[in-house]
Amino acid sequence: MQFTDFGTLDLSRLPSPCFVVDEVAVEGNLQTLNQVAQDSGAKILTALKAFSMWKLAPLVSRHLSGICASGLHEVRLGRDYYDGEVHVFSAAYAEDDLQEILEIADHLVFNSCAQWLRYRPLALEAQAHRPTLKFGLRINPEHSEGTVPLYDPCTLGSRLGIPLSQLDEGALEHITGLHFHTLCEQDFPPLQRTLQAVEEKFGHLLKRMEWVNFGGGHHITRPDYQRDELVECVRTFSLKYGVQVYLEPGEAIALGTGVLVSEVLDLSWNQLPQAILDSSTTCHMPDVLEMPYRPEVLGASEAGVQANTYRLGGLTCLAGDVMGDYSFPEPLSIGQRLVFSDMAHYTMVKTSTFNGTKLPALAIWNSNTDHLEIVREFGYDDFKNRLS
Repeated sequence: MQFTDFGTLDLSRLPSPCFVVDEVAVEGNLQTLNQVAQDSGAKILTALKAFSMWKLAPLVSRHLSGICASGLHEVRLGRDYYDGEVHVFSAAYAEDDLQEILEIADHLVFNSCAQWLRYRPLALEAQAHRPTLKFGLRINPEHSEGTVPLYDPCTLGSRLGIPLSQLDEGALEHITGLHFHTLCEQDFPPLQRTLQAVEEKFGHLLKRMEWVNFGGGHHITRPDYQRDELVECVRTFSLKYGVQVYLEPGEAIALGTGVLVSEVLDLSWNQLPQAILDSSTTCHMPDVLEMPYRPEVLGASEAGVQANTYRLGGLTCLAGDVMGDYSFPEPLSIGQRLVFSDMAHYTMVKTSTFNGTKLPALAIWNSNTDHLEIVREFGYDDFKNRLS
């Protein structure tokens, strides 16, 4: 993983707010993933749900085997702009969407035996015209590795995946693969434990399959990730069961590659100094509230560490639209730009226009050449056209 020094970027060249992605860092992550794929024999897909900046699709396509999608619109985006395979999983499919998906996807994974059986005639009809089309089921190994229930696909009562008790083995005809997903921002040991649970519960089915998808949540490009152990694990699993292994990381493609640039609009005081920014947690980085976590700000520290502490807040009416408390070496000033780090993944894909808040512009920067491209800016029509 190549960390970018965004401190060398001239922030005055940007509109605000603005997501900025370093294409050099993205390619560094992709090269790491490509090496893992070559060494292990796995096919690695990019999960569009985490990072779908399709302006970089040609770069992604040079290194990975395709994309995985969560529904019709991501499937279409993957087919339109990315090379390689197009895989899709959804908790449930509407028939109209499914008919279109069947025309363009390569792998289609169902979340229940009931949906598979209901749509099997449609699926087989599509396969007759496109013999490379494959079908799979998502299984739930009932093995939880998550610490936050909101992000844990195997939490008690999860709607995601089929527990062994609900798997109709008589429905497996024409099913060639199994998919599971238990991880969120994790390294190799949780995957290793998950695989043990998968083999214990579903091992009797694995040799009947052609492929197994290990899902996402793998932080493969993190510097301390145990890539050698992952490579050996994939090799062993593939040989043992005679299957093609797929991995579909999302964050790993964009980890450490992007920032959100924001501007100070106002300074006030209530119990402590307040700084109101032209960005928003609820609109532009909702995982700060949902996870929750505290994003880092370049040049800033925890509250009280440096001389000047401020509570950074968004510009919406939501009382909890707060990034956190940060300290700075010098007092903040109106118009000053602040940079929130590691903001490429699960940000652009989740933005909203609550309160009519302007969506951040999108920019691609090359940290080697200093070339900057403002890919897109948003305005009133983007807010208006999604309402009526």
